[in-house]
Amino acid sequence: MSPLRPAAKGVLAMVGASAIWGLSSMYYKLLAHVPPLEVLSHRTIWSLVFFGLVLALQGRLAELWRLFGQARALWLVAAAAVMISTNWFFFIYAIQIGHAVEASLGYYIFPLVAVALGFAVLGERPSVLQWGAVGLAAVAVGALTWGLGVAPWMSLALAGTFALYGLAKRGVPAGPVVSVTAEVVLLLPLALVWLWGVHVAGWPGLTGRALGAFGQGLGDSLLLVFSGPLTAVPLMLFSYATKRVDFATVGLVMYLNPTLQVLVATLVFREPFTGWHILAFVLIWTALALYSAESLRLDRASRRSSIRAGTSDTMRT
Repeated sequence: MSPLRPAAKGVLAMVGASAIWGLSSMYYKLLAHVPPLEVLSHRTIWSLVFFGLVLALQGRLAELWRLFGQARALWLVAAAAVMISTNWFFFIYAIQIGHAVEASLGYYIFPLVAVALGFAVLGERPSVLQWGAVGLAAVAVGALTWGLGVAPWMSLALAGTFALYGLAKRGVPAGPVVSVTAEVVLLLPLALVWLWGVHVAGWPGLTGRALGAFGQGLGDSLLLVFSGPLTAVPLMLFSYATKRVDFATVGLVMYLNPTLQVLVATLVFREPFTGWHILAFVLIWTALALYSAESLRLDRASRRSSIRAGTSDTMRT
């Protein structure tokens, strides 16, 4: 049997990352009795431990120090840290309060929010079909708001914070592992202060539930520690994939994440999936199909142009 080509390995890595992200809601549901800020604090600390070990074993800690030595990069890392920690909090909170369906909708909406953000901030010029996809997503959100009587704020918060996170990351002069390690380094003091308040000062939780789960039982303690690898492993798989397959393929495979999320929410958590949810999801899936098809078309057209330009240059020489 011949070995897998790099592109095939990249697709498998992307499937692995998306599957872990898509099924992670079941993991955080096991910690539903632990307040979300406490879970978030442990996720930050143990992610830093895991990433720090990886960088140390790879001999790349110097890259982290160099990143902190650049003022502009530090501001971008700080902005990314705020966005990703907010995103993590809303995801954990949504799972704990039984809004996993709404969380999955947020990750479906994210690519379309990114299109609008790219236009507004980066001056990108989406095609007519891509704008049509964004418009369909807006109709879906409007229909869900009308049908349920309240806007899907959790979905919008998750999509918005993840899109802003991606925007901040564009300017960070470091790879994903180094930049995420820098983000959790900046978040570490907040996590430590919160856990000190939880375990020592007896601060009340947002939900009034018991605090200080770590150390109270082996099961909860191990779950909190493992949130570090659970955060780090899919990110490293994602980084591996993006270096081996084109970005359009990465984007398409990433839809496995929210698809698994909604399946877990409806089949495992038994959350309600109303007619308004069905309508919104049909509109979103239609928008994503349009967006993905157009992205693939533009990607192929760009490649053909590059090949023609390269051939023309060769002939001139």
